[in-house]
Amino acid sequence: MSTEATGSDSAVAPGKAGAAEHRAPSAARESAGLDTEHDIELVLAFLNTCDSETGTELLDDPVGWQQWCLERGLGRAPESTAARKVRDSLRTAVSCGGGPPRSELPADITETPGLPGWPVRVRIQGGVPVLTGTDALGSVLAAAARLVTTGHWDRLKICPAENCLWTFYDRSRNRSRTWCSMRVCGNREKARSWRERRTAT
Repeated sequence: MSTEATGSDSAVAPGKAGAAEHRAPSAARESAGLDTEHDIELVLAFLNTCDSETGTELLDDPVGWQQWCLERGLGRAPESTAARKVRDSLRTAVSCGGGPPRSELPADITETPGLPGWPVRVRIQGGVPVLTGTDALGSVLAAAARLVTTGHWDRLKICPAENCLWTFYDRSRNRSRTWCSMRVCGNREKARSWRERRTAT
């Protein structure tokens, strides 16, 4: 899978390079019509096509998976088995990045047997090279790659509540959010810990 790269102008006058480097990626993304919030929303929706709380698995339903892709304007829906392998791989990477891993992450996830590569392409949009997909799954992966290159990927986390496991985006300033919802999963964990402490005493 390719990634999108941006760079700064090496001819910028001394003392102004830092400011130019800070502005350039944002200006380039704007001219290319890229939307980070849309990328976050799309990737989260894909990672949450399995729901532990309700026990539902969208990728077990080829018709539902096709409808999911059409509703988001992603074009052709690839075979759902391949999509599930990619999604589960991404969720493993997110869980390893956001806290203790639930399973061992392979040393090189791209070499995992049975994990498909997926075609993406680079096109010029607004004078800027933009990574895009050739089908629905490629579009999701292109969005995920953009989140990596813009520093947003590490804010994706999976709620540690065993009956939840919902993927969410941590918007806290110091990236300290643990639960998808403190009012629901956080309070459940607090209550469980309190009961365990009372039982132990």
